Amino acid sequence: MTVTIRQAQPSDAPELAVLAAATFALACPPGTAPESIAEFIATTLSEERFGQYLVDPTRDIRLAEHDGSAAGYTMLVFGEPVAADVAAAITVRPTVELSKVYVLGDRHGAGIAAPLMAATLDAARERSAHGIWLGVNAQNARAIRFYEKSGFDIVGQKTFMVGPELHHDHVMERSL
Repeated sequence: MTVTIRQAQPSDAPELAVLAAATFALACPPGTAPESIAEFIATTLSEERFGQYLVDPTRDIRLAEHDGSAAGYTMLVFGEPVAADVAAAITVRPTVELSKVYVLGDRHGAGIAAPLMAATLDAARERSAHGIWLGVNAQNARAIRFYEKSGFDIVGQKTFMVGPELHHDHVMERSL
């Protein structure tokens, strides 16, 4: 098994959109309407949107490849949090948001998530961030355990929209 992590390039947009479509629902709480998930993927995780993200200087996307095929990705968003509840919860600055952390479901447990997280934290440090934060659905126990194992602590709460549905997230943060 070979895992490689690299900075995604604009040519990776189609592959990232496929990964996002295959993994986003894994992070949603049970009962999230399929049409809400589909709407979120279409508006936020499309190939076109990834094309925009990949040329945005405030974003950094890391792509994990497992035995030569795309298996996961992360997205950092540099800058101060926009939401007041997040800004109030974050204590370490300058900060960066870990906006997306996804690994294909059939690759969970294959040793991809830890090196992907390590490479992403390194990328944040390289851009002079002192802290990193993320939002995770409060019902996603598996992800919360992974983030805690990666050094994150719950520091607050926020809401997150999936289509027309309001979800409740923990805000987690760690120093870099």
